[in-house]
Amino acid sequence: MTNQNVTIDVQVHAYERNSPGRPWNGTLTGPEEVTGDDMLAAMDAVGVDGALLVSPFSLYRYDASYALEVGAAHPGRFGLIKPFDPHSESVDEEIANWAAMPGVVGARIMLTAEPFEADDSGINRILTAGGKAGIPVNVMCSGKLPLLGELARRHPDTQIVVDHVGLDQPHEPPAPPETFADLANVVSLAEFDNVAIKISGACTLSHESFPYMDIWEPLSKVFEAFGFGRCMWGTDWTRAVKLLTYEQGVEAFRVTDQLSESERSALMGETLTKIYKWFPNID
Repeated sequence: MTNQNVTIDVQVHAYERNSPGRPWNGTLTGPEEVTGDDMLAAMDAVGVDGALLVSPFSLYRYDASYALEVGAAHPGRFGLIKPFDPHSESVDEEIANWAAMPGVVGARIMLTAEPFEADDSGINRILTAGGKAGIPVNVMCSGKLPLLGELARRHPDTQIVVDHVGLDQPHEPPAPPETFADLANVVSLAEFDNVAIKISGACTLSHESFPYMDIWEPLSKVFEAFGFGRCMWGTDWTRAVKLLTYEQGVEAFRVTDQLSESERSALMGETLTKIYKWFPNID
């Protein structure tokens, strides 16, 4: 299989049932447990070759031990990403060590977690360390898009990836009336060459049933601004579970006539392999 027809989900989550051995720190939309085996079975059922496994901040905060276990159990099927604590005095070393681990493809910042400013030392240290380590820094930034723009300007040598189209996305139906209200701020980030964007969870922004035709007009503005060389499809499973099935999140991008074959190939895998320098083991 070549880059041109590989299918890779840019963001999924896996987690164990809440237990004393690995307690949850909060809640996550989805079943009581979605193990790595469960996630892989869902991918295999619909022909998804690999996925970027993001350690869920809402459950495990900065502990990525479960993601590492899943990656070790299924080598080559999951690229690994974890959030980092901007208040940690050793965050630079933590990112360097993380980047050296097998299967690791990126780091993550939760800009939505606190009222950060552009000169926050911890946030800037994470971005600098990610650039030095050569891994993309994924940023959860809905409602903080101008701030991310300033951070991108300050760190031109760091590959930044915007999570979830840069928009606030619902966890359960119905979707809010103006799901793309902040689209102009999303599009404005395209001026920074070091910024790519996840078209992840986009189906949850729809007010229609499958195949979610109303998302394509606003998404076309994102595609035009960033180009398909900086856009990557994903489901954000399991956060989207109350709004659609995993299969629908995949097939909405496979069956649409809004994409050419080359655009679909780029969006659903080819661009990801270039941005993250990762290719799934599908032998």
